[in-house]
Amino acid sequence: MEAAPSPAGAVSLTTAPSLSVVIPVHNEVANVGPLLAQASASLKDVPHEIIFVDDASTDGTVAELNKLRTQTPFLRILRHASQAGQSAAMHTGARAARGAWVGTLDGDGQNDPADLVKLWRTAESESDQAAGLYIGHRVSRHDNGVRIISSRVANGVRKRLLRDSVPDSGCGVKLFRRDVFLSMPYFDHMHRFLPALIQRENLAVRSVPVGHRPRQAGRSKYGVMNRLWVGIVDLCGVMWLLRRRRNAGKVTEVGLDGGDSD
Repeated sequence: MEAAPSPAGAVSLTTAPSLSVVIPVHNEVANVGPLLAQASASLKDVPHEIIFVDDASTDGTVAELNKLRTQTPFLRILRHASQAGQSAAMHTGARAARGAWVGTLDGDGQNDPADLVKLWRTAESESDQAAGLYIGHRVSRHDNGVRIISSRVANGVRKRLLRDSVPDSGCGVKLFRRDVFLSMPYFDHMHRFLPALIQRENLAVRSVPVGHRPRQAGRSKYGVMNRLWVGIVDLCGVMWLLRRRRNAGKVTEVGLDGGDSD
């Protein structure tokens, strides 16, 4: 089969993109095709690559992505040999990314890729004053009541204890600087605490309102209990990390311009 022409914003695998989009997936065979098509359309004017990180799916997700690769030369597929979780998939994707900025979307199709472009445009407009992290805030959730309530409780506890001032740290629409992300301590479930971890690096975080869509296929990998108990342990660990960081303030090199030399 002959490969289709790349969209205007896509780049070849030999050209460094401006934006690397990382999408962790586990058993999302019915969602990857529509999500890839939507992401490609939304990103058509942004030099980009799209990296799906398959977290050891068992339902044919990788085979479906492989079929789509013949039509999307900017698509990259990475696969974990064993299931390691969403944070591990994000870390795998960020390490492989060739762009200075990394954007993320959930693999269930509930995030609108157009919102990631909105975050990207915001970062571009701020130029040298760009934040270390741009994160979506889902203003209208399309989840069941239990998930919405548990998310609100978790966000409230997190904001109170970590003081990260972000209303929705669980939103999958994120944009961050690749070098900053890879310099931070890695641990399982770290994706839930990125705002606090970015602020720990003395960088700003911007929260941007985004949409949220109903899941069209498959089922959620998260329940209340598997979030609650690990969340408590992780929260304690992040609080410890924040306390152990000492702020040196602005760093200047002495003697280059005479301003700080004796």
